[in-house]
Amino acid sequence: MPFLELKDIEVAEPVTGFRARVVNTAGMTVAHWEIDAGAVMPEHHHPNEQVVNVIDGEFELTVGGETRRMGPGSLAVIDPDVPHSGTAITACRIVDAFHPPRSYD
Repeated sequence: MPFLELKDIEVAEPVTGFRARVVNTAGMTVAHWEIDAGAVMPEHHHPNEQVVNVIDGEFELTVGGETRRMGPGSLAVIDPDVPHSGTAITACRIVDAFHPPRSYD
């Protein structure tokens, strides 16, 4: 499985308006998100470290009570078990990396 095509990966929608194509390896998860304008990710936390990378659009992210408006090229590092949430100000494309691997079941 060294080579994949993003278009061939099944789409998951764990939260309304948040569609992801997810790649899991033995050590990490990478999620390629397409997010509808106005979609809200409720506050949650998980045992995974997470790096958020905004590719397109504007996204308001709250991490541990601190809120930032993020645009293309903005990154955020979320430590394990830190509460976070977000709202898509516009339609967005975001790539998240998680360690260890994360399940969206």
